[in-house]
Amino acid sequence: MPNANEILTAAHDEPPIFALGKPGRANTYFAAGPSAQTFLPASALRDDLPLPDNSELDVVRHYTRLSHRTFAIDLGFYPLGSCTMKYNPRINEAMAALPGFKDLHPYAPDELAQGALQVMYDLERALTAIFGMSAFTLNPAAGAHGELTALFIAKAYFEKCGEHKRRTVIVPDTAHGTNPASAAMVGYNVVSLRSDARGRVGLDELRAALGDDTAVCMMTNPNTLGLFEDHIKEITDAVHAVGGLMYYDGANANALMGNARPGDMGFDLMHLNLHKTFSIPHGGGGAGHGPVGVAERLVPFLPRPIVTKDCDGIYALVHDGDDAIGTMRSFWSNFAHAVRALSYVLANGGDGLTRVSQLAILNANYIRVQAREFLEMPFDEPCRHEFVASARALKRETGVRALDLAKALLDRGYHAPTIYFPLLVPECLMIEPTETESKETLDGFVTALREIVETAHANPQAILDAPVATVVGRIDETRAARQPDLRWTPVL
Repeated sequence: MPNANEILTAAHDEPPIFALGKPGRANTYFAAGPSAQTFLPASALRDDLPLPDNSELDVVRHYTRLSHRTFAIDLGFYPLGSCTMKYNPRINEAMAALPGFKDLHPYAPDELAQGALQVMYDLERALTAIFGMSAFTLNPAAGAHGELTALFIAKAYFEKCGEHKRRTVIVPDTAHGTNPASAAMVGYNVVSLRSDARGRVGLDELRAALGDDTAVCMMTNPNTLGLFEDHIKEITDAVHAVGGLMYYDGANANALMGNARPGDMGFDLMHLNLHKTFSIPHGGGGAGHGPVGVAERLVPFLPRPIVTKDCDGIYALVHDGDDAIGTMRSFWSNFAHAVRALSYVLANGGDGLTRVSQLAILNANYIRVQAREFLEMPFDEPCRHEFVASARALKRETGVRALDLAKALLDRGYHAPTIYFPLLVPECLMIEPTETESKETLDGFVTALREIVETAHANPQAILDAPVATVVGRIDETRAARQPDLRWTPVL
């Protein structure tokens, strides 16, 4: 496996920035005189760090080149199943950068933050309408944090009701991958539910798992196979009949807007990934946003603070609440993302959001129908926003796995889809095109997939060697996971 030094040296045989440094070459704007202390703290002027002397121009060019080696939604197609990597409209960024939002201190008094509070209030109201819940909180920081918040709400609710024996969470094998971990973190016992032959939750299997210890059933609908659970009302009725709660994972909500609402299906709790469905930036380690919605009887348990509006149109943060689970994070929300998400809602409107989901579904089925000519489709029926293909037959015939196919896509300018998830499909490829991709992009992606499969049959080694056109080639992934080398060490 190449280490950090080798990776920086590898591309185009250019020397790393650390090898370009020469004594005295660095800019000396703040190297001496009182101005240095005026503009920089003393801690920034250390002489003991073994850093090279580089000019500002060399440093800027180095990091700009590095940025060009990173795949991004602004550069190419990102069909990452279950993650909804859609384009981030620039109007969202313009709104989040408005001085009244960007420069507002999070502890500003309510009377000086009315615009920001209105943004939060309006976004919460919009989300309740779109997804059929009674109220939302913007407090959770991201999707899995939203799951944790929702399960804490469920736990507080059952404790308030005196039902302390409810310690079991049911998670179908087609649910989102973080669901079991979130349930375990809250202290619940997790029971996995196998899918039936149609890729849905089997009612008989579900009823056998239900009991007086059932707390929550966590589901994604459409599920991670891209299939809508067409018996969802019978499922929610069965869980409610034993006193349990239904939780909706919003990772796949891009298929639903304007078409169906989790609240109408019978879900009591849900989270959303605003960095998926509502087009705020996604990936790169940046902040997400995971609002949580609840049914009426769970509203008192929402984390605080909540935003209220009085009869005079004055907004306020309310911090008290006897049954509230507390505050889940610092400050009130990832506020800049709330601005971006509300901008997206207002720019599209109700009809536009419905169209978003319809186009996402259309694009997914457009790829699916073409890809089934050369890839196995374990569930060959109309999907929602994503679908699952399998390279099982390809592996058997050529030795080329889903992993190899994904690596070969990198050479052709496409990010790889999600692979090997969900686990119930061997050699799985989960593909989600989103609504923002053009027909030409989808056709190019299908052509690349087809060409890779044809090459695998004619010359499998060419695919097994991929990628060959990227900055870093095939690595020892087991060693990379167990012995990562991420630190640059200066050569002294």
